[in-house]
Amino acid sequence: MVDLNVNNKVAVITGGTRGLGLDCAEAYVLNGASTVVITSRKADACKESKEYLEKIAKENGKSVKIISIPADLTKEDQAVDFFNQVAKQVEKVDILVANAGATWGASLEDHPVSAIKKVLDLNIASVFHSIQLFTPLLSKAGTFEDPARIIIMSSVASLISSEPVGTYGYLASKAGVSHLGKNLAVQLGPRNITVNSLAPGFFPTKMSKGLISAAGDMMIESNPRKRLGQKQDIQNAVLFLSAKESNYINGIVLPIDGGSYLSGAFVPSSSKL
Repeated sequence: MVDLNVNNKVAVITGGTRGLGLDCAEAYVLNGASTVVITSRKADACKESKEYLEKIAKENGKSVKIISIPADLTKEDQAVDFFNQVAKQVEKVDILVANAGATWGASLEDHPVSAIKKVLDLNIASVFHSIQLFTPLLSKAGTFEDPARIIIMSSVASLISSEPVGTYGYLASKAGVSHLGKNLAVQLGPRNITVNSLAPGFFPTKMSKGLISAAGDMMIESNPRKRLGQKQDIQNAVLFLSAKESNYINGIVLPIDGGSYLSGAFVPSSSKL
């Protein structure tokens, strides 16, 4: 029997206070992590999510330290300060989930260039900066038998080119960050750090619920599995890529969307920053 776990590991999740990031944090809490660190821009969200994760841990008899630090990772000084605060509290980091991200949708004629820059800054530049900062602590954790893990939250939008909403920056950023992950996988693999990307489709999150509601049953009917993503889908994937059993998987982009991207169409959320 295979027992996938992250026993005694330290996990850091950016954008870990809601949606898929919080789902990932919960998976680590429930499966043996010793410390789970979350961050997002809003202090209130950090506080609420910390309390939620502590409640989940207590209810399931898990002993895990939850660290919650507000930071805007698009601001270099705040990203550095976030890293420094984490480094004061842990000696190593076994898992980094680079999940923080945003999107913006508008027609080509009405799409502000400033919105493109903001999306690219958060979805690519801050991901790079987070990885750059945490690589020394990841190097301390990784071994030949069980490397440290970097998991980048990309999107199935990185795999297609057709979408009618006008989320130009989002599509470009997710394609770019997936390719960044492949490049880093080659560079960091010899240092006992693997880099993989998750490419989720539609999950009912705060960012996507408006579009899902507007689309009605269309998203379900067009999906080969005839449903949307569920929390367990992302949790199972992130747990596997973090567990010892996946130590030879490096540089992949894993779609988690029931196969809907195979039709070549995707409609990312039109929520704004």
